[in-house]
Amino acid sequence: MFEADPGINAGSAATRGRDSLFLMAKLRTATSRTVDVRVRNLSPGGLMVELPYPVAPEGEVEVEVRGIGWISGRVAWQTEGRAGIAFDREIDPQRARKAPNDAQPTVKRFGAAAFKR
Repeated sequence: MFEADPGINAGSAATRGRDSLFLMAKLRTATSRTVDVRVRNLSPGGLMVELPYPVAPEGEVEVEVRGIGWISGRVAWQTEGRAGIAFDREIDPQRARKAPNDAQPTVKRFGAAAFKR
C-alpha cells in the first residue's frame, strides 16, 4: 500500500487517490506517547507523516487528523523521519481539507448593562 518514496510510481495504483498536503496532526503510540507530526499525504487507506523520532515497525498507532478525528492503524513502513500509517478502516480524506466548523468568528453581544460601572 505504501512505498518509501511516493514519487517513484507516480500515477500507479499505489498512488491513485492520495492527496498531497501539509497538515499538522497528533500521533499516539501504543505506549500512549503523543507527538505532533506533519501529514504529507493522505488517502482513504492511510497517510504519510514526518515525525521527530522512530516508531516501532508494525506498531499500533492512532492519528488525530483535523476534520476526521482519531483513526487507528499500524506503521506500514518507516525511513529517515517519515512513516507510512495504514488505517484499520477507510476514511474520507476530503474531510481533512475542509475548514473546521468553528472557523467562523464568534460575536458576543452585550446589553448596555454590561458596560455600567
